[in-house]
Amino acid sequence: MIKKTADKVVKTTSKKIPLKILITQPRPEGAKSPYYDLALKYGLNLDFQPFIKVEGIPSKDFRKQKIDLAAFSAVIFTSRNAIDHFFRICNEMKINVSQDTKYFCITESVALYLQKFILYRKRKVFYGADGHNKSLFDVINKHKINERFLYPCSESFDSEITNWLKFNNCEFSTPILYKIVSSDIKEVIAKNYDIICFFTPGGVKSLFENFPKYKQKETKIAAFGVNTFKAAEDAGLNLDIKAPLPQTPSMVSALEKFLTPAKKK
Repeated sequence: MIKKTADKVVKTTSKKIPLKILITQPRPEGAKSPYYDLALKYGLNLDFQPFIKVEGIPSKDFRKQKIDLAAFSAVIFTSRNAIDHFFRICNEMKINVSQDTKYFCITESVALYLQKFILYRKRKVFYGADGHNKSLFDVINKHKINERFLYPCSESFDSEITNWLKFNNCEFSTPILYKIVSSDIKEVIAKNYDIICFFTPGGVKSLFENFPKYKQKETKIAAFGVNTFKAAEDAGLNLDIKAPLPQTPSMVSALEKFLTPAKKK
């Protein structure tokens, strides 16, 4: 009788506390990471596997777009990839980015990433309050007068941003600096995961390109960013975990919030 009761407890706990989580990003460099702390705290088995590859557009191909990057006074960044490839192209083409350039970022974490490339000054770097486009638009709206905007992006850029810029009569250009390519994830996704964490619409696209008949079943889906939310929901996935939100600014904090009630029960 005791054995049956114990078995029941173990079975119930395993359902409430997901043990296997797939992070669709590269494994963090170094021995320290909030993900590792989370895994230790909750006894998780974490796998890291990028669902996408980012390939930069060569400068010789970028020249065909006939966009003078130096002629713009403000830049909109919605990802670290956009930052990396904007400054890569500038470096390859020997373009000097003015110290007066203003930067508008989708989140604070994206804004802070600029420190790799520029002297960070808050009066020149702005970011939305909650990672939503509306918050970004509110910030841009305060500073849009007389600005010429660059929105560096991939081939699948956010049309909500370009539509807002058009509607508000902003002068802008969308240089295509990189492309998103789906990775081969067939071996990885064959494992049974309790949670899969997505960070980009491209990651969701990669899942269904690799597995056109994918069914979510009992797997919990986590997503970071409103564009990823939309991509996941449009693909028919049910979202259980979302970030960034006011109380969960990172994927790690969102996972912990999801796991904490289960651990206490």
